[in-house]
Amino acid sequence: MTHPTPADIRAFQAENPRLRARDAADQLNISEAELVAARVGRGVTRIEAHPDRVIPAAEKLGEVMALTRVAACVHEKVGAYGNYHPGPHAAMTLTENIDLRIFPSHWVHAFAVETEAEQGPRRALQIFDAAGDAVHKIHLRETSNQDAWAGIVADLAVADQSEGQTVAPRKPVEAAKSAPEKLDILRAEWARLTDTHQFLRLCSKLKMNRLGAYRIAGAPFVRQLAPKAVDDMLHAVRDAGIEVMIFVGNRGCIQIHSGPIHKLHPMGPWQNVMDPGFNLHLRLDKVAEVWAVEKPTQRGPAVSVEAFDAEGGLIFQVFGLGKEGRDSRAHWGRIVTGLSALEEVPA
Repeated sequence: MTHPTPADIRAFQAENPRLRARDAADQLNISEAELVAARVGRGVTRIEAHPDRVIPAAEKLGEVMALTRVAACVHEKVGAYGNYHPGPHAAMTLTENIDLRIFPSHWVHAFAVETEAEQGPRRALQIFDAAGDAVHKIHLRETSNQDAWAGIVADLAVADQSEGQTVAPRKPVEAAKSAPEKLDILRAEWARLTDTHQFLRLCSKLKMNRLGAYRIAGAPFVRQLAPKAVDDMLHAVRDAGIEVMIFVGNRGCIQIHSGPIHKLHPMGPWQNVMDPGFNLHLRLDKVAEVWAVEKPTQRGPAVSVEAFDAEGGLIFQVFGLGKEGRDSRAHWGRIVTGLSALEEVPA
């Protein structure tokens, strides 16, 4: 198939106006950045992509919706950006509602996107990685500071406003990587962890990755759960009224929800959390492996439920919230203990 030109892309979108950008890009066999770039000069402006420029600009917009996704899960939070901490390798935005871990090297292409709609223009700042995959999006709402939009776009605009986008090949997800001969070292050093952030450094030192380590570690560190445990867990958290931390992240951004789950709304293969200020859209049929994981920390064991897709990519992690005065970890631990292990599900 011939690679579509920007004109081809615009014509396809005109014929399919209700198709979501991600789905349109998939049907055209292009990246989402290429789809957006086809409209540069037609409601789309190329802007600087570095978070040191984008996030301070987003702070001027007031209340917005922050969106971070992977293929199987979309994480949406309503709030205001603020409390930005820059860094060359990792940055952070930390407010009550917008909680992000940002990896600047993957913020490569960015656009200010304005689309006409019956209710008025829809506006968003959209950031993509080198392969053209969405890293993070900032959608304006009716309550946003719309008056700041034009100035932000003018301030962030780059000199090159050409249509079309060249992207790098997409890097495949790293498959599970284990080193069974180092299992004793893994277990011994796992037991000595004092912070969850030490775990990936341990894996790297032993030439493993997260999923590879889980597959060989065994009890008491991990327990493989049935894929259905994901939906069971969401229902149990909702019914118990406890607060959890839900992490969804790609190479360039991790977005965190800290709080309860109120409303679950299944639709086809999707399970959806539809709460004021927080939406989660999860493709249950894309969940291939689920693990209950326990890591020791100075504040007690950190217990998580972690889901992976068929390629070994991490879909999400869920922890019990442990903030002072809002400590749900004990109840969360009981929920995780009650989830069905893989071998407990009838064939």
